[in-house]
Amino acid sequence: MPHSTNKELVLGIMVGTAGISLLVLWYHKVHKPRAAMSLPTFLSLGNSFDSITFQDGKCSDEGTIMIFQRRQLQILEKLNELLTNVEELKEDIRFLKETIPKLEEYIQDELGGKITVHKTSPQHRARKRKPTTVQPSATSNSSEEAESEGGYMTANTDTEEQNFPVAKAFNTHVEELKLDVLLQKADRLRLNESGKMESFELLCDHKEKFRDEIEFMWRFARAYGDMYELSTDTQEKKHYANIGKSLGEQAISKAPTNGYCHLWYAVLCGCVSEFEGLQNKINYGHHFKEHLDMAIELLPAEPFLYYLKGRYCYTISKLSWIEKKMAATLFGKIPSSTIQESFHNFLKAEELQSGYSMSNYMYLAKCCFDLDKNQDAWKFCNMALLLPIVSKEDKEAHKEVKKIIAALKRTHDFGKPRLSLQQYS
Repeated sequence: MPHSTNKELVLGIMVGTAGISLLVLWYHKVHKPRAAMSLPTFLSLGNSFDSITFQDGKCSDEGTIMIFQRRQLQILEKLNELLTNVEELKEDIRFLKETIPKLEEYIQDELGGKITVHKTSPQHRARKRKPTTVQPSATSNSSEEAESEGGYMTANTDTEEQNFPVAKAFNTHVEELKLDVLLQKADRLRLNESGKMESFELLCDHKEKFRDEIEFMWRFARAYGDMYELSTDTQEKKHYANIGKSLGEQAISKAPTNGYCHLWYAVLCGCVSEFEGLQNKINYGHHFKEHLDMAIELLPAEPFLYYLKGRYCYTISKLSWIEKKMAATLFGKIPSSTIQESFHNFLKAEELQSGYSMSNYMYLAKCCFDLDKNQDAWKFCNMALLLPIVSKEDKEAHKEVKKIIAALKRTHDFGKPRLSLQQYS
């Protein structure tokens, strides 16, 4: 479904809901002229994005208004879920379009007796155990500890997610490392996309020994964020995001002045928000911004923080009028930002570390395009294309850079109107 169609659907539902509400209010005003009419009071988003509380009352006009506001919120929640499902459906269709042309080749390989290696998810690969000698035991393993077919361990239970030791050791024989050596090795491994899973496994193998060490705790939370990015299954992504956020909370409670604890807790709040409804998305957005600002105050020379803040500002600045109106009506005043503010944050990341990332250059080009600074947009696009593609994020950024270049080329063709970047998607 095109992006414009989504917005038309949102607008149609909002207009219909508003029309019903106005009709009811008009009816009560005509038939009960003496009844006092007042708007409901909502909690502000200033310091907390908690759930909305509605005042109890008798069957009056004020109660009628509150009921319709509550129903409006429910409609918006259902609408948000519908739009999410539509996006997932579009992704499935894209996958099928890419897979179907290869079906003939796959069948030929099968008929020819070739062995096909099936791709496993990150969680399955991570849980595959090394062969060990089985010792006889009088007691049988529980269902949570049972090994599934193919030598893979089942996922952690909900009880495990609530405690800090959420993952079992992967290797039977673990090399004992000192804390500083372990942390250096984990940091070095995750520099490459292919080493992030190995870094995660390494930390899992040592969690019992260093579970109370702050430098270990925030790295362990970060590793769960890495696994979230590597996973392709929705349930696995949700699993890693929730556990990582819980670890981040514990790290912050133990070390409230550690900037990296706030950084990765903010990142994991963003991950968890992907599986929440509209109200909780805004709630987690508030937590993200709050802890990101704390991290910047504690780590003013960390470029990643300014890149994240730039993305946050860019997203807020791109909210449509109807999206801002819905959020303001239901939740109160929402955060505001501009393209210029977003640009300054991306530029700060580049100043702290030249050539920081392809994504940072891509967003700088986007900001310049929106600000009608075409020459600067060309410059940042060219700088982005000079960087190698080493991660999934780089691949996505490379595609966006191509769209920006196409939009910039169009502006040089006289007689053709300037299009937005969304129209090139």
